[in-house]
Amino acid sequence: MDFQKLCTFNTFKRWWSHYGYGENIQDVIEKEFKRTKGITYLDHAATTLYPESLVRDYFQDISRNVYGNPHSHHPSSRLTHDTVERVRYRILQHFNTTPDEYSVIFTSGCTAALKLVAESFPWSPQSESEAGSLFCYFTDSHTSVVGMRGLTSAQGAVVLPVSPQEVENRAKDEAQGEDVICQTAHLFCYPAQSNFSGRKYPLSHVRGIQTKRLYPACDHQGRWFVLLDAASHVSCSPLNLQECPADFIPVSFYKMFGFPTGLGALIVRNNAAGILKKNYFGGGTAAAYLSGEDYYVPAANISDRFEDGTVSFLDIIAVNHGFEALDRITGGMHNIQQHTFGLARYTYMLLSSVCHGNGRPVAQIYAEGQFESPSTQGAILNFNLKDSHGQIIGYSQVDRMASLYNIHVRTGCFCNTGACQSFLGISNEQIKRNLQAGHVCGDSLDLVEGQPTGSVRVSFGYMSTFEDCQKFLNFVSECFVEKPVTVDQVRLEKLKAATAASHGVYEDIPIRITNGEICKVDGKEKSTEALRGFGHRDSNSQGGAYTLTNIYIYPIKSCGAFEVQDWPVGPLGLRYDRSWMVVNGNGVCLSQKRERRLCLIRPEVHLPSNKLLLQASGMDTILVPLENNTQTHTNYRVCQSKVCGDRVETVDCGDEAASWLSDFLGQPCRLIRQSPDFTRDTKKKPIGAATTTSLSLVNEAQYLMINRASVELIQKVMSSRQDDSEGDQLLDTQNVISRFRANLVIAGVEPFEEDNWPHLIIGNTRFVVAGQCGRCQMIGVDQETGGRTKEPLMSLSAYRNGKVTFGVYLTHQLPEGSTETGILSAGSLIQTQSLK
Repeated sequence: MDFQKLCTFNTFKRWWSHYGYGENIQDVIEKEFKRTKGITYLDHAATTLYPESLVRDYFQDISRNVYGNPHSHHPSSRLTHDTVERVRYRILQHFNTTPDEYSVIFTSGCTAALKLVAESFPWSPQSESEAGSLFCYFTDSHTSVVGMRGLTSAQGAVVLPVSPQEVENRAKDEAQGEDVICQTAHLFCYPAQSNFSGRKYPLSHVRGIQTKRLYPACDHQGRWFVLLDAASHVSCSPLNLQECPADFIPVSFYKMFGFPTGLGALIVRNNAAGILKKNYFGGGTAAAYLSGEDYYVPAANISDRFEDGTVSFLDIIAVNHGFEALDRITGGMHNIQQHTFGLARYTYMLLSSVCHGNGRPVAQIYAEGQFESPSTQGAILNFNLKDSHGQIIGYSQVDRMASLYNIHVRTGCFCNTGACQSFLGISNEQIKRNLQAGHVCGDSLDLVEGQPTGSVRVSFGYMSTFEDCQKFLNFVSECFVEKPVTVDQVRLEKLKAATAASHGVYEDIPIRITNGEICKVDGKEKSTEALRGFGHRDSNSQGGAYTLTNIYIYPIKSCGAFEVQDWPVGPLGLRYDRSWMVVNGNGVCLSQKRERRLCLIRPEVHLPSNKLLLQASGMDTILVPLENNTQTHTNYRVCQSKVCGDRVETVDCGDEAASWLSDFLGQPCRLIRQSPDFTRDTKKKPIGAATTTSLSLVNEAQYLMINRASVELIQKVMSSRQDDSEGDQLLDTQNVISRFRANLVIAGVEPFEEDNWPHLIIGNTRFVVAGQCGRCQMIGVDQETGGRTKEPLMSLSAYRNGKVTFGVYLTHQLPEGSTETGILSAGSLIQTQSLK
């Protein structure tokens, strides 16, 4: 078949059906990568290209928000801290793991992460009683991995390079089990994907080394840890740490997103983190230290312990936008893997089959297999071109010609001397002679005595297109093939047959986020009942001395209250109280500290229809399901966030709710709800409590209770402090109650008497007092208007001599094995006793 007929999109589609991500990929290029017009960029293994929406959204983010140093504690610093923590969770989620299993340590890149392990690993020199530590690495490893030996050797470790073939050829039939006698620590390093050839090494090697079945672990006693160099692999392929639980995984984010540069991470298995010990300690890494004495206690948190100084927090925030852009454009790493492998496979098949007019092959391909499957081969193609006499054409010549065609490729040894030697047949002595001849890493001296010193590498990214392959292949044909161009049909048919089986195995399964069940209520007009927020109850109508006067639930954290008369109590407290929350574009929880307009959103729970109403002045009302049924639950995105320092697992509530909230609040945000499978224990465990109590998305405890008498006392303090010159209007009782955002309001007791109660019974439900509620500037937010005042915080602080607590936290006591405690009703009598 004619070469030009093979260089068509129809031929490509016949050979590989997985191309693009649903919409026309040329539309994606036009929207996101129009700066690449006229450029054929084929160096994605060095760095991929960032989409325009990533930097645009990032710029809007840092223009809209004030991000302070996360080591401070003011609001802008807390925003930074929470956002950085959210990004850590997003990284772990991307690799299908959780903070319970792994921690993320931010570094300046993959190389810095490798250096951190080398400096912190407990290397043991050989002694009379025990063999020393082994530092083992694949000969097909990046320079930054091999360079670790400079540190390991200095500490007495034995360096053992291992060829990929040896690992399985010298393996044992069975795992060796845990070594209880020898506790010497050894480290085995290998790449998930070769940055030279794109070969993917078995991820099963991780367990094989850890269980001491594979070589060299099977021949050496001690504890074996695995470092999986994932920098090349994760650019175009998924990595599931549930399946390959490596101890240390270094990555660089510019290889995944193109931006930011200069930021990477070391992902550490928590069970292995304890072995890492560091000598230097920088700002933020110490729990305590003395400047005049050799005394230092490291921070307990793994990430804090190893992140010396202030992390590059603005770059970290950009990583979140990288994930958002990647998911939005491609639908996930599986789709990227299928797309990029198809392009690399097509280019390999043609380049390895094209011949000069005399029948000699044009290219010498450096690969282990024949691009049969994306599970064994990445989107990298390494080769040298040959003239019609079979002589290698120097890579520098190819690079210069490619530049004339505006084709961007990588040449040399790609910081992987071991793989370069293996594929090109360069001996150790030749490497040394080449140096004497003037060749150093990264130069343009491509041939020494007619033998190549390196090669050419093309690599694909998620935005690469068939046209990139076509332009590259036509370039080779025009510039380096002696005419007429011929094709080795026998070889081409063999390659097609070799991959025919795998063509149908890897189905294109785009991962998309879809909306669940969402309904609308017509019209913008709402009844007074629906918009009332806090109800107004006559405090003089109480029947008994101790009475529950009001019950409020806050379905969406930090949004308006919904008053109820009778309400069911479940295992987490009042049903649907703080079951949802609003997060910003980075997935960080929004509260009234950051967005006061949240109080103007009036959510209402309608139990008969199983709906949550989202309401606000000037907005159409929409309905969100209270419970996700099994079918729709699988279509929602599961994500992680933080509440009051605690990790919470949540479920996204769909695009319509997100659009409604974003329109009202004027910034990108989403509605999420606590995952039904996730449990979170209370921090405020009552003294003497036998068991912990599960929480919704509340801050501290299941319930917050305040006393009307205490509110009225603070009102009197405010009145006595009021400066007539300020012209401030005195806040009425109901306004002050609304600012304290309590679930339960009681009457008929002395001011602040509730602080001394150990327990109480409301109706038939028993509650234990879990502590007093510390207050912050949020009680200055008027819950009806969203405005802010200094009161009642100033008067509360003055009255209580700086102790700004108001109200008490409660937890209920469920009967053993029960999930429901019944109904709470406004007007119920309260039984209690004082500690006084």
